[in-house]
Amino acid sequence: MKFRSLIVSAVLTLAITAATAQEQVKIPGGIPIAFKAGNAAELAKYMNPTVELLLIDKEDFYKKNVAETILKDFFAQHRCVDFTIRHQGAKNDAHYAIGNLKTEKGDFRVYFLLKKVGQDLLIHVIRIENDNAK
Repeated sequence: MKFRSLIVSAVLTLAITAATAQEQVKIPGGIPIAFKAGNAAELAKYMNPTVELLLIDKEDFYKKNVAETILKDFFAQHRCVDFTIRHQGAKNDAHYAIGNLKTEKGDFRVYFLLKKVGQDLLIHVIRIENDNAK
């Protein structure tokens, strides 16, 4: 009997640990909502003061307000239809997600990297590239 309760206890501990690890990987919910809506101002709320932006014909480090303007122009030219996160993960204080952005002009693959700054997860890198998989 003691052996059985030890096994049950171990399995429950592993399940709780796995659930806690899953919660830590969660990307802030406002980010996918902002991508889906094509809302650069909302996305900027999650940006670090300096962001590396890799977007079709632009690739550089930008101040948050400049990155917001560039994304606003992108979203104006590519009206968003849907956004889905396909994969996300974390290592130490860095979190990332890979998703698919569907627009009226085509599909894009989106990658973004967040790092913990104080208590907040802030976007440090956004990469939006044509989705050639289709």
